[in-house]
Amino acid sequence: MAVVLSEIGTAPLDVGAVLAAVSSPHAGGIALFVGTVRDHDHASAVAELEYTAHPGAAAELRRVCEEVAARAWPDLDGHELRLAAIHRIGPLQIGDLAVVVAAAAPHREAAFLACRALIDELKEKVPIWKHQRFADGSQEWVGCP
Repeated sequence: MAVVLSEIGTAPLDVGAVLAAVSSPHAGGIALFVGTVRDHDHASAVAELEYTAHPGAAAELRRVCEEVAARAWPDLDGHELRLAAIHRIGPLQIGDLAVVVAAAAPHREAAFLACRALIDELKEKVPIWKHQRFADGSQEWVGCP
């Protein structure tokens, strides 16, 4: 199994780069998840948003990717599952890309399942926190322990 891209950084995210990273002649299916900054949360208007990461977050992201890649996925036909995950930190604007996750496999089922598992586990286990400031002046931290 191959983790071909695993990064956390401040630069704008490039969906095309993630797609290119997981592409392979053996991939008959590529599942892609793109998380964007929305203009609301809990029925409140979001004015500003910033992501912060623990210093060990990049290593944890890699570990999560490797863990997902090592699972038994259906219909790989002897080929590898290819995974990529990138997450942006720092201040982001409404509409900016916050996270991009992709999984490529010989068939769509494994690609869909692995992509879903990767984004779910990234959100659960990687220490990246979101600080939201709302239009009404209130604020909240999301994902903090």
